[in-house]
Amino acid sequence: MTDLAIAAYGLRKSYGDKSVLDGIDLTVPAGTVFSLLGPNGAGKTTAVKILSTLIPADAGQAHIAGHDIATDPQAVRATIGVTGQFSAVDGLITGEENMLLMADLHHLGKREGRRVAAELLERFDLVEAAKKPAATYSGGMKRRLDIAMTLVGGPRIIFLDEPTTGLDPRSRHTMWQIIRGLVSDGVTVFLTTQYLEEADQLADRIAVLNDGRIAAEGSAGELKRLVPGGHVRLRFTDPAAYRTAADTLHQAARDDEALALQIPSDGSQRALRAILDRLDSAAVEADELTVHTPDLDDVFFALTGSTAHPEKPSQLKETVR
Repeated sequence: MTDLAIAAYGLRKSYGDKSVLDGIDLTVPAGTVFSLLGPNGAGKTTAVKILSTLIPADAGQAHIAGHDIATDPQAVRATIGVTGQFSAVDGLITGEENMLLMADLHHLGKREGRRVAAELLERFDLVEAAKKPAATYSGGMKRRLDIAMTLVGGPRIIFLDEPTTGLDPRSRHTMWQIIRGLVSDGVTVFLTTQYLEEADQLADRIAVLNDGRIAAEGSAGELKRLVPGGHVRLRFTDPAAYRTAADTLHQAARDDEALALQIPSDGSQRALRAILDRLDSAAVEADELTVHTPDLDDVFFALTGSTAHPEKPSQLKETVR
């Protein structure tokens, strides 16, 4: 438990007849990025609200930095920071005033509050805009200010609920750099997102939430290996070498026109070595080798039951440990 920033077991939450969370387990090691990935309505925001003590769970238990969310919510709140889907920035006052207001809420002294506010405004490249009303900020600037405000209290665990929704690609990449910087400082980040690339880029581990349950969990690489369709493609310029390779790799699908072979593979180093060793034994060399593995789009659609993929989610509901 001491190495886990977040540990939750059997969390349940219903609203009327609708079960939003149906007994989910989540464990997040300290100093890592954990991403909860899922479609709209999957229960991501509900999970964040429960773990940040904003709403109670119907059942289950959870500890944040070792503190029980049910019996010691004040200790949990003192440890965490939360940035929701919608900005908490007050547009009627300046960026600096937003920061100082947050410092007051954390009961920082006037001098300490100004010091912390100045450091964070500089860190998030908001010094030039600090004296301007926040309503004049771009979406990316407001998001940066939002996270800067979250950091005023020095939280070691931060919940980011879809932090880049509505941002342009440049602002989204800037936010990714900010998140990476937080983790390099030892902060634990619990990230919910609908952006598959975002989870792939940032998260040490990803859990796919669907219909209130964890459909699968693992690193991005582990999740991609759950979905069939990975293969290695070998292309040759010498027809004789192509024929020799085709005779050697019996399981390969042939493309005689392109002089290419396609071999089912999970893309792992061991699988590639096995293919290359067989080619070496036949004294033949491919001119081009390409590894094709399923991406998180494939994982997401398969696990959430999209008709774009024939695999049934029930066939893929496993956890990679």
